[in-house]
Amino acid sequence: MHTRHNFPFSAVQGQESFKLALILCAINPMIGGVLISGPRGSAKSTLARGLADVMPHSKTSAFVTLPLGATEDMLVGTLDLEKVLSSKQVSFNPGLLAKADGGVLYVDEVNLLPDNLVDLLLDVSASGVNYVERDGMSHQHDSNFILLGTMNPDEGELRPQLKDRFGLAVELNGLFTKEQRMNIVRLREEFDRNSKAFIAGYATQQEQIINNIEQAQQQLQSITVPDAMREEIADRCARANVDGLRADIVWLKAATAHAALNNAQQVQLENIEAVEELVLTHRRKEQPKDDTPQTPPQPPFSRPNEPSQSEDSKADNGDWGQMPAQSQQIEAELSKSINCNIVQQVKLSQRSTAQYAKKKGVAQGVKKQSSGTAKQGQSVNWFSTLVSNLGEWPLKHVLFRKTATVQPILHMVVLDTSASTLYANGFANAKAAVLNIAEQAYIQREELTILGFGNDQVDLLMPQVRAPKALKSWLNNIKAAGGTPLREGLQYAKDYQQKIFHKDPSLQIKTYLITDGKTSDSLDGLALLDDVLVIDSEQSEVKRGQAKRLATQLNANYLPLMAKGI
Repeated sequence: MHTRHNFPFSAVQGQESFKLALILCAINPMIGGVLISGPRGSAKSTLARGLADVMPHSKTSAFVTLPLGATEDMLVGTLDLEKVLSSKQVSFNPGLLAKADGGVLYVDEVNLLPDNLVDLLLDVSASGVNYVERDGMSHQHDSNFILLGTMNPDEGELRPQLKDRFGLAVELNGLFTKEQRMNIVRLREEFDRNSKAFIAGYATQQEQIINNIEQAQQQLQSITVPDAMREEIADRCARANVDGLRADIVWLKAATAHAALNNAQQVQLENIEAVEELVLTHRRKEQPKDDTPQTPPQPPFSRPNEPSQSEDSKADNGDWGQMPAQSQQIEAELSKSINCNIVQQVKLSQRSTAQYAKKKGVAQGVKKQSSGTAKQGQSVNWFSTLVSNLGEWPLKHVLFRKTATVQPILHMVVLDTSASTLYANGFANAKAAVLNIAEQAYIQREELTILGFGNDQVDLLMPQVRAPKALKSWLNNIKAAGGTPLREGLQYAKDYQQKIFHKDPSLQIKTYLITDGKTSDSLDGLALLDDVLVIDSEQSEVKRGQAKRLATQLNANYLPLMAKGI
């Protein structure tokens, strides 16, 4: 059987902050693990796997990977149904948390895990004990491990309250000089050619790291912390505007571990400064400031509109071509004026509901089965099973819990960025509506994409990603100018929808067309998929009703957006 060898921890080039964070958590796992944020190819998984090989010899070096599609039962463990039915004994099947005890639990793409699993991971990581409660039966076991979570921010952020629970965080950029690239490739070639010989060449460095960690662990309890250093940590946390006291506590533990690593007798300023960014990277809050627009994000591509409009059409759209592109800022009162949850205005269509139920086979209630074998994704409801059998043995039937299934949702915003929307702060109101949609999608951990049509072109402003929370300043950078290529924008939106729907037919798409409707484009023969809401951003006291006309043509719901409420 072929044994997989890990690339040596000490052979990884660069990423010194990352290495330090891992070593500190190896010295004191109570620090709370490491969150690693960065693009692909930045040695996240290589260093994570290498950490298990430099753990002190007195501990096991288990390295357990949590798969992205893991369930709670897979993580915490399950009751052995087959053994209960055959021998009448309650037996516990250990999960990944038991296997990771004494080693490393690695979670790739932790930002894509359901929040309940992330919460559970962090709870066990902090307590060192896994409690399992199932239908009145309980089990517990030790689960001391170093939690490592990686994420690519381009695929969606992790919720702030979950980020904060990771002790340390590192942000990697994946940028290397030409010399570094050449050296990394050379080392990888040597490893792939003869991994055993390569590892043997780094045995001394690996052993030195193991000894350093082991000695630091032995010295950890004897490190003293002067009150002046405690005050320094408190001052720096206050200046960073962090929430709560977790940062102070983690900082003290990390600085103490750093002092022990450097064979110091007490925590000094240099230890505090050495771990500052590791503690504050994911917790620091910027002080309140104005939203002065910066350089707007460059769209991945543009699709110029063909100059096919007649002069009458241009007149109806407004002759905005000579105006420079302008932006409008989302003011606090405008955001507050969105006095409803826009997402809730888009109802789940019968098509998407029926297709999803057919594809996923959504359960409609607790199932009764005579067989003791659970289907994949199901778990036994022991309490209900025993009650329904009235204590008889063997069991006549087994009741299984209803399978919880969540339909994936994409929120597609099609935003009018033509110059006519600048009238009476209409563009700022439109941005406030986008912010409202994004915030609700973020809470539900759903995806978002934003298309813009204006200035005679269609732009993909934001590709399909997990809805980000911090969006206000990004929206403020978007400018409006030129005419209104509405039909082309909607045609592109339809093509985009069909492309992603082809990949995942279970996906429900909620589309929000935000426009003042000032265009003579005909929408005859054009229909978007799923559920559509036309949000009228026109701010005139007497509306021309063009956006409402568009809603009728698209067979969509209609919502007027006014500065003083909806």
